[in-house]
Amino acid sequence: MAVLDFDWLWDALPGSFQTPIAQNLLAVLGLLVLARAALLPVLRALRGIFSFFLRPGKNLKRLGEWAVVTGATDGIGEAYAHELARKGLNIVLISRTQAKLDKTAGEIAAKHKVNTQTIAFDFSQLNASTAGPLRARLANLDVGVLVNNVGVSYDHPAFFTELSEAKLLDLIQLNITSTTLITQMILPGMVERKRGAIVNVSSYSGMRPTPLLTVYSAAKGYVDYFSRALELEYSSKGISIQSVTPLLVVSKLSKVRAALTIPTPTAFARQAVATIGHDSRTLGYWAHALQSWAISLLPEDMSDKLLMNHHLSIRSRALKRANAKKGE
Repeated sequence: MAVLDFDWLWDALPGSFQTPIAQNLLAVLGLLVLARAALLPVLRALRGIFSFFLRPGKNLKRLGEWAVVTGATDGIGEAYAHELARKGLNIVLISRTQAKLDKTAGEIAAKHKVNTQTIAFDFSQLNASTAGPLRARLANLDVGVLVNNVGVSYDHPAFFTELSEAKLLDLIQLNITSTTLITQMILPGMVERKRGAIVNVSSYSGMRPTPLLTVYSAAKGYVDYFSRALELEYSSKGISIQSVTPLLVVSKLSKVRAALTIPTPTAFARQAVATIGHDSRTLGYWAHALQSWAISLLPEDMSDKLLMNHHLSIRSRALKRANAKKGE
């Protein structure tokens, strides 16, 4: 069996490095590198425990009287609205259906004893002309927190060429245009008051290329980069911008059941809201942070292949269900 010989490397060093002191320094440097590699996972775990379980949340009422939440009548958006109301903020709920808005607003007001306002708005129709009335409704409010949650994903994993033009436009409009324009409406007031927080709900799919969810992944990647760049621009002005990149959460969008790694919207929002003002980028929930760390240990080509196969399997099952319904 061949034995690795590194004498050639030592011989190649300049003579000034071939001394006992240099040898000791190199040995210490090697030990430090090994210690860092060993300690990083431990430090990351300790930071996660502190962030999600021990660190107290900020007093968000200091940022302003109102929180604005888009996509506020279901899932993560509704849970954010309840959690922010629990923190004492008045809530503006923006969503498409007035009946759902009235129901959610009534529940929040009764449970948390805060004021609520509702704005029925279809974000798929947001453009320069329709933005005016929405901007006017929000103009005079002391908005301390904005949660850009409205968005849409695929009905099931699909190849890019299988998507309709209408679906492509919805993915761009609801995930990119809405977040950008609502931020543009709210941020100037925060800058003027020198306080505020904007939470943009991205996705773990936006942190990496996600096959068979390609346009959703790219759109959420935009939200993540948009948030991170804004944080660099406005953190010195008293504004915190946060990108939230969750994995699966129970919702109509995800169509999954609760599990250890799949929290309910309420459980997710409880931990995610506590990170506002602390973290500019967060997975929002302890189990999601753990999953992300585990995935990061895999070689990228391996995790890409596993993800592709997983989505192909989901696509296959979805198509079988659709074909079965057609045959009924």
